[in-house]
Amino acid sequence: MSSADEEAGAGRRKRSDARRNAQTVLDAAAAVFARAGVDAPVRDIAAEAGVGMGTVYRHFPTRPDLVVAVFRHQVDGLAAETVTSDAPEVALRSWVARFTDFLVTKHGLAEALHSDQAGFESLHAEFVDRLVPVLGDLLRAGVDAGRFRADVRPLDLMIAIGNLCIGAGTFPDYRARHMVDVLLAGLSVQPDRKRE
Repeated sequence: MSSADEEAGAGRRKRSDARRNAQTVLDAAAAVFARAGVDAPVRDIAAEAGVGMGTVYRHFPTRPDLVVAVFRHQVDGLAAETVTSDAPEVALRSWVARFTDFLVTKHGLAEALHSDQAGFESLHAEFVDRLVPVLGDLLRAGVDAGRFRADVRPLDLMIAIGNLCIGAGTFPDYRARHMVDVLLAGLSVQPDRKRE
């Protein structure tokens, strides 16, 4: 193997290690943000990831960079959902549970989305643009199987879920997940009622 080939291989390994480190930092930051909010100290994120603070800053030079990256990382996971037509209720409930946890546990993310800091302006539109089609596919699978009402639009359902999650940060005893389950029960087609 030539020295050029060895250098190219080392470069690929370095890039692969850097991607893995960035992924580790994102996962750690998501966990820390869930516990302590988006203002949690970077040292806590570095400790959770098992890396030095320099590694965090090398990948995400500012807090807004890190918050945006974590947000997009979480949205990527939700957007990657595949629809299983065998059990549309299970698929929808599973996705909505993860979506609800995402909304409830991201302390301070709503404030970040509405702030004037650079990088946050387009996040809400990106969130809606990427996740409404996924929710639409999940709903359509249930409608096609005769399990869900046909008169619920995905954007309306997403907004309703978001509204049910708002109180979670303010009221410690509020059960957002339970209220979302009640909402989802209303999607089911009742046995004595035909699909419209």
